[in-house]
Amino acid sequence: MLDLLRQNLAGHQPSQLEGIDYPQAAVLLPITREPDPQLIFTRRAGHLSTHSGQVAFPGGKRDPEDPSLVATALREAEEEIGLEPEQVEVLGALGELISLHGIRVTPYVGLIPASLELVPCEDELDAIFSVPLRWFAEDQRSHTDQIQVADRCLYVPSYQWQEYRIWGLSAMMLVELLQVGLQQDISLDQKPGGDLVRHPVRPFPPR
Repeated sequence: MLDLLRQNLAGHQPSQLEGIDYPQAAVLLPITREPDPQLIFTRRAGHLSTHSGQVAFPGGKRDPEDPSLVATALREAEEEIGLEPEQVEVLGALGELISLHGIRVTPYVGLIPASLELVPCEDELDAIFSVPLRWFAEDQRSHTDQIQVADRCLYVPSYQWQEYRIWGLSAMMLVELLQVGLQQDISLDQKPGGDLVRHPVRPFPPR
């Protein structure tokens, strides 16, 4: 599985959003280097004014001092979960996404050692947890969120892993990881079977 990820992401040309001058951010999708690879997630602390209680990947806004977006992702991962940049083998980037708050987010996929003891930054997080990558490859979604963004209809999987709900922007990143990295038959534009939850139309660009 990891060799497949390396091969496919090395040659991947991620999509970029042209003509959109929004603040930039980057996140890291950390995958453990072991026979049953695990994908690492965080949960935002309940006291935060935005995104409290939401599951996410480590990451955040680009600082002026960051030489690149991948540097942003690695810096944020170190600050949030204690993952040192030299412990990450960056495999490549996924396509840019726009958050509901008008942030351009670039995801990066990286391999990390399996035995690391990751520690959440208590100011920002209340949990770090892992999910087997094969579980997502088996399409264990609980339902699909149908989200209309301008003239595009998105079918975004929603996953329930133990007490954690993985949905929204993080799930959109997962779709491309599965589609490109693992060559899975999955797409945000492809209507799946199962339960469908419709959401209100969202403007683009976001307000």
